[in-house]
Amino acid sequence: MKFRVERDVLADAVAWAARSLPVRPSVPVLAGLLIDASDEGLVLSTFDYETSARATLTAQVSDEGRALVSGRLLADICRSLPNKPVEMVLDGSRVSLTCGSARFSLQTMPVEDYPSLPDMPAATGTVASDVFAHAVAQAVTAAGRDDMLPVLTGVRIEIDGSTISLLATDRFRLSHRELDWSPRSPDESAAALVPARVLGDTAKSLTAGGEVTIALATTGSGEGIIGFEGQAPGGTRRTTTRLLDGEFPKVRSLFPAEHQTTALVDKAALIESVKRVALVAERNTAVQLAFSDGVLTLDAGSGDEAQASESIEATVTGEDITTGFNPQFLLDGLSAIDQPVVELAFTQASKPVVLSGSVADGERDTSFRYLLMPRRLLS
Repeated sequence: MKFRVERDVLADAVAWAARSLPVRPSVPVLAGLLIDASDEGLVLSTFDYETSARATLTAQVSDEGRALVSGRLLADICRSLPNKPVEMVLDGSRVSLTCGSARFSLQTMPVEDYPSLPDMPAATGTVASDVFAHAVAQAVTAAGRDDMLPVLTGVRIEIDGSTISLLATDRFRLSHRELDWSPRSPDESAAALVPARVLGDTAKSLTAGGEVTIALATTGSGEGIIGFEGQAPGGTRRTTTRLLDGEFPKVRSLFPAEHQTTALVDKAALIESVKRVALVAERNTAVQLAFSDGVLTLDAGSGDEAQASESIEATVTGEDITTGFNPQFLLDGLSAIDQPVVELAFTQASKPVVLSGSVADGERDTSFRYLLMPRRLLS
């Protein structure tokens, strides 16, 4: 194996493929990055039996061949190389890497022990890469992080014709994001539960190209695979991940059809106010929000402890209401909303609030909604 490649193209591809390497691999070869040089160019791949990453790039290949080297070490080396062409040669059981006057010699691992990567399913459709990355970033705000409840660490992707819905919940909050896309067939319909961390990382890493291809293969019993493919400098990026097993809770019905009280508040002012008032909130206690004539009053702290209070303008419609929320969960939801004005919609104080962006004339933007359970207030 022998090839020459541009430093920036190689460093970008290696960093991309190595980001999904396991921290503590079950077998040593899974810490490796597979380099496959052929007439068609270079393919760099990683796989941990759950998630695979595969980057193709153009290179001047003199001798075909394959080598397996430590992925993290190669990524660190490529990141620090001078801006000159890189030459890599497989010599016996070692790979030598030369860039300018810098030379490295890396030990290889047995290629024959490396698992073969899963095939990419047939394409289901395409979506604009920047829109998809932003939508996923909004949706994953509510995804669970408790591995004891694996179903809640996923994002449910529901495909219905030309609309994709992303749903995530950790039992205390729920996010719902809808976006348009171009399905392969107009009556495309499917659902999948994708690990939130993998989905978030992948969507963010595929924004270099104009669009992302989504490929979904489900057997109906949860045993399935989803793939994402996008363009990047020097070639394509492709990743697949196994779907999560289990039944995602039926959460759409939690969004109420009507509301008793709605409030329109400047998002930036509310975020700053919550941050200030929450400084005195003990761990796991709520920040109180009291809505009345044109004013939202925030309070935190109780009894003999430190206390804080602040009032900001709000356009309140309906009955006065006082409720309380986990301040960090509230900030997460507010930060995920794009519009400068947010709408908080309530049915009653003990029921969840629905946060959404407000567009012109007080109309709510329904493409992203964030539902948050209230916290019991300390009297």
